[in-house]
Amino acid sequence: DLALESNPSDHPRASTIFLSKSQTDVREKRKSNHINHVSPGQLTKKYSSCSTIFIDDSTVSQPNLRSTIKCVTLAIFYHIKNRDSDRSLDIFDEKSHPLTREEVPDDYYKHDPDHKHIYRFVRTLFSAAQLTAECAIVTLVYLERLLTYAEIDICPSNWKRIVLGAILLASKVWDDQAVWNVDYCQILKDITVEDMNEMERHFLELLQFNINVPASVYAKYYFDLRSLADDNNLSFLLEPLSKERAQKLEAISRLCEDKYKDLSKTAIRRSFSADNLVGIRRSNAILS
Repeated sequence: DLALESNPSDHPRASTIFLSKSQTDVREKRKSNHINHVSPGQLTKKYSSCSTIFIDDSTVSQPNLRSTIKCVTLAIFYHIKNRDSDRSLDIFDEKSHPLTREEVPDDYYKHDPDHKHIYRFVRTLFSAAQLTAECAIVTLVYLERLLTYAEIDICPSNWKRIVLGAILLASKVWDDQAVWNVDYCQILKDITVEDMNEMERHFLELLQFNINVPASVYAKYYFDLRSLADDNNLSFLLEPLSKERAQKLEAISRLCEDKYKDLSKTAIRRSFSADNLVGIRRSNAILS
């Protein structure tokens, strides 16, 4: 039980690794702003009023794609920046298995990628393969599960291949119409199918073929990503409630209300019938 609780990708009560790695930077930033008396600046958050209602279209069951990818790549950024060491495996090393024909610099392992670089890489894959926001969350789950199971770190020398392997596996597990390995070779034109197959096989073996993501774990990662967004002023998009959407919400509310009324009436009738049955049995027992 203790081993399960220490692994956030398997246990819903264990705190996510990326959120704990980001807290050091968040605390230092808040401390610096307090010491230097830095003003938060003009408020950019939108608030609802009598005339306009702003809604957040991102929910745990239907997360916003763009915002989710930004949060997931920010989590990867903190994983790389605040890593404990540079433990890696050859299968994920970009020098040994380059993704492009461009020559990898000798000091490639010394420079941490910034958040924008990671976002562009992941966004390109998701856009070309037409993957969903839910797939991005599962990608992060598999990534942290790999780091825990294999006892390695995500660092400048391996982050692209680890992220690619996690996306590849998540798309096959989550999406009904999965993207084939050869399709990724069309996106990353210099990588071979054999390399993709080998990386996927190693990824699965390192995960001990544990690709199950419970709903409670998925929900935990979603809400921790939202906490990460709040800590880094990365707000989810707010859109004004349109007339058409308001009518749809009203219709759904009425439908749910009628459904619960019917369920309530059914429960009352069953309770009444059960009480009558008990009364009849008691009367029969007295007569007998």
